Amino acid sequence: MSRWRYEQGLHDVGNGCFAYLQPAGTWGLSNAGLVTSDGEALLVDTLFDLKRTREMLDAMRAATPAAARIGTVVNTHANGDHCYGNALVEGATIVATRASAAEMDEVPAPMLAALMRQARSGAAGPLGDYLVHCFGAFDFDGIAPTAPTQVFDGELTLSVGSKEVRLLEVGPTHTKGDLLVHVPSDRVIYTGDILFIEVTPIMWQGPVGNWIKACDTILAADVDVIVPGHGPLTDQEGVRAVRDYLVYIRDEARRRYDAGMSPADAARDIALGAYARWSDAERIAVNVHTLYREFSGGELAPPAVLELFGLMAELARRPR
Repeated sequence: MSRWRYEQGLHDVGNGCFAYLQPAGTWGLSNAGLVTSDGEALLVDTLFDLKRTREMLDAMRAATPAAARIGTVVNTHANGDHCYGNALVEGATIVATRASAAEMDEVPAPMLAALMRQARSGAAGPLGDYLVHCFGAFDFDGIAPTAPTQVFDGELTLSVGSKEVRLLEVGPTHTKGDLLVHVPSDRVIYTGDILFIEVTPIMWQGPVGNWIKACDTILAADVDVIVPGHGPLTDQEGVRAVRDYLVYIRDEARRRYDAGMSPADAARDIALGAYARWSDAERIAVNVHTLYREFSGGELAPPAVLELFGLMAELARRPR
């Protein structure tokens, strides 16, 4: 969208709503949002480490008095780049879906801190180099786990001053409990990682049909501003591009599954065409493994996460 530049920092998208953007939207460089009304504020997601979250909160406080005390944080899902900074929003009610709250325990920040120390030591070879490429810009030390204090299933409506904010669970999709944050009166929707714009989506959970349906839900919403989880602010064209990618990889993976090809070989074999221009195209490795698990009816066990990162490291080294 040409109306807003894709630049680091806080962007006023109108009517007391803000988007906090982190170019270029690759690993860990997620977006967040702020909804304000009548002196009250709701924060959509925190960031991957404490330094970045502090910088975001400082920018918000400088932009609007309502951000001096944020009463509610909504975590769109359980990935750390959307919730590791929760502890810095003191006294806030932290809201997430029940499924997302349960998933937040699976990858605690101390685990990532230890993994990155090993990766930086050089002992892990190309895999370690790739992990540093993905996560080397972040500091995972000193992050206290801060779980949601309010959970829900399905839908939940919150009030921010005189505004109604609607939370809609659309997971499992990208993760187990993704949600959308819709501000109908302001014609704004915050999508979390249902949308990666000009960045390759990564499907840790699936099923892909749920994710496609979530894109359709966004397309049906009467909004002017769409704030993705990663990448620049977008419009319906951006939503359709994500939807088209999901349909494409679903169909390409299915052909190879039916032909008896292994998921790793399928990931190597699928021609991404124009999608190869999106950053992190190697995430096809995760997406194919997740699709194969779905095609098998759950009989195919998921590989270890580091095995997936190893395959992504291999694909990232290949010329496109």
